[in-house]
Amino acid sequence: MRRTITVIGGGLAGSEAAFQLAVRGIGVRLVEMRPTTRAPAHHTGLLGELVCSNSLKSDDPDSAAGMLKRELDSLGSVVLACARATAVAAGGALAVDRDEFAALLTSLVSARPEIELVHAEATDLPAGEVVLATGPLTSAGLEPALIALTGEDRLAFYDAAAPIVDASTIDHSVVFAQSRYDKGGGADYLNCPMDREQYVAFIDALTAASRVTSKEFEAADLFRACQPAEEVARHGLDALRFGSMKPVGLTDPHTGHRPWAVVQLRPENRGHTAYNLVGFQTNLTFPEQVRVFRMIPGLGSAEFLRYGVMHRNTFVDAPRLLTPDLAVRSCPRVRIAGQLSGTEGYLEAAASGLVAALGLAAVEDTPVRLPDETALGALLSYATDPDTRPYQPMHVNVGLLPPLTPPVRGKRERYAAHSARAAAAMGAWVESRPDLDIERVRALLVSEVPR
Repeated sequence: MRRTITVIGGGLAGSEAAFQLAVRGIGVRLVEMRPTTRAPAHHTGLLGELVCSNSLKSDDPDSAAGMLKRELDSLGSVVLACARATAVAAGGALAVDRDEFAALLTSLVSARPEIELVHAEATDLPAGEVVLATGPLTSAGLEPALIALTGEDRLAFYDAAAPIVDASTIDHSVVFAQSRYDKGGGADYLNCPMDREQYVAFIDALTAASRVTSKEFEAADLFRACQPAEEVARHGLDALRFGSMKPVGLTDPHTGHRPWAVVQLRPENRGHTAYNLVGFQTNLTFPEQVRVFRMIPGLGSAEFLRYGVMHRNTFVDAPRLLTPDLAVRSCPRVRIAGQLSGTEGYLEAAASGLVAALGLAAVEDTPVRLPDETALGALLSYATDPDTRPYQPMHVNVGLLPPLTPPVRGKRERYAAHSARAAAAMGAWVESRPDLDIERVRALLVSEVPR
């Protein structure tokens, strides 16, 4: 009988894991509860639906996010291949048309004859090998099995999604198109400029507005990169002006000067019919979102296609529970991938699904451990090192990489040196693992994914 592995969860990690196992001839039973059972943060039954932003962050190979993308290209990631095929203009970042992206990923995964796609809610862990990739919102039906597997070593945090507005309701006589420092296409973002008076009034309204939760939320653990805009604003009047509303690298053509602050709008799709408010994930009530965000110049009559929402996210205490290839130490037949493992970020989640699949596909007694000099290897080392205390989810970042020898002083030069070392380390590692058949999978993606 053909070996069959159950993958629970059809998000980025689960879809990546299922595809990687299937193209290596391993049978997969991919269990995704949507659309049969509704998920609170999702709107479709497509695999890999993006819930929050449509941006996969910087594509600069000398940034940590860019290093990760290059490494995923080297490893033959189907998620990254789909992202590149459905990209929308976003300056120096890689952003996608989220509907086209999810549709393409669903098509490629469901077309694999080795994959049986089951739309049902999993309520237990089946016998045999399992990849558990249920995301940050594990269903109530599966929670008892997760608790039994991990004990009480679960942690929770909150993150948030930004609103999306109808492009036809944006006042283009006020906003201007420009990417910071004219990166990428040079005009991939719309910018809503504010003078000092407008900015102060906006911050006052934002911090005083009614929220969905109050005192209980204020005391909750907030993952730093996903803090609601109103929470950031409470750190000080200029907190947003030096954060998501920073005006650097921008010139308002109406004045010829840099604005005091800006709200950037990023296209959600290729047709540029919808834009999200960059950095404005929020916990405001829906009526308050309309009132406050319409104070932003250019959005006075904006119609909201999606309001910002808060999510409760769950992840396991990976340093105590998981091996570097994401197997559960106490139950090695189970691997945990995606946000449930604590990898924070879209491509970080997909990467963990890929690593979990490679670990299962590897020849016996040859565990998968990526070099610490790579962005992904450094992230997994951090996430599975028993000395990591306290554990909080983290995106890939240069700070996780081993120091350079000899040290490099300038930031630009240091990042470039890290990038070159990471590329060499990943290339050598791929060549050292012919058992994983990575080159064939990369060739397959070139032929199957539209360009």
